[in-house]
Amino acid sequence: MDELEQVEARIRSSLNRKESLLTEICLHVIGAGGKRIRPGVALLSFKAVGGKKDQKIVNLAASFELIHSATLIHDDINDLGEIRRGREAAYKKYGVQKALIAGDFLFVRSFRLGGTWDTQVVQIVADAATAIAESEILQSSHEFDPSVSQKVCEKIIEGKTAKIIEAAAMVGSYLGKGSEDQVQMLGAYGLNLGMAFQIVDDILDIDGSESQLGKSKGVDFIDGKPTLPLMFAMEDPRSGERLAEMFIRREKTKRQVEEALRLVKKTDAIVRSFEAAEGFKSKALKNLNGLPDSIFKESLAHLAEMVVARRK
Repeated sequence: MDELEQVEARIRSSLNRKESLLTEICLHVIGAGGKRIRPGVALLSFKAVGGKKDQKIVNLAASFELIHSATLIHDDINDLGEIRRGREAAYKKYGVQKALIAGDFLFVRSFRLGGTWDTQVVQIVADAATAIAESEILQSSHEFDPSVSQKVCEKIIEGKTAKIIEAAAMVGSYLGKGSEDQVQMLGAYGLNLGMAFQIVDDILDIDGSESQLGKSKGVDFIDGKPTLPLMFAMEDPRSGERLAEMFIRREKTKRQVEEALRLVKKTDAIVRSFEAAEGFKSKALKNLNGLPDSIFKESLAHLAEMVVARRK
């Protein structure tokens, strides 16, 4: 069994509780799949600095996926999202109260898996979890606002998505006994990878297939979430005014959403967003230059390429 399979087994074993409904809710989210980017980055970063087989890294990688799953449950409650990874959102299926408890439980189990984390690891993970909460507040304060700047959009992405991937890379390389420079380099790689990943996700919400998304398109527009492609589109001199007029509406018809997606695709917003994602990917690849050559370094580079290639 390779390390990623061990991570998957560790995740599931950590969720077996006497209250079977609690396990069921957690597995409803985790069992729906997902790309497992966070544990993958932790494992590859560990190996890229010369880390040897160690149960600690398996537990650590599993804990990052549990944190991510907890945020998905809470995010859906906060945003009233109905579908997650092709399945009914946990709060819709089991109720808000039980879903909240399950999300809290996943956070607790993630830290329990860490067990003997030292002060530096705890600080890195806690800072990333704090950034998630802060960015959720930042995003909610700008919902249905058609004038959000690129800087604010990127700040939201950094907190919601990129910081936890940065943390996975840093902790993985730290446990692998990488040098301080290597830990920082891999952290920067993870941050830039996360930025590219989320921008492409936001593009796919407009221009992707529902099989890629696991949900309907246009959710960000419906929910009034400020994303890079939507904000770029609302700067367009021809379509921007009409898009902004629809974006600020709390209730939108299916026809309005379809019109909005067509208008966005007629602007240069998709191209500009993709260029931004490519820019972050290039930074991520550059951050790998200081690492010794290995199949693990190559895998990290390939992951960065694949994150952006989802759009192609």
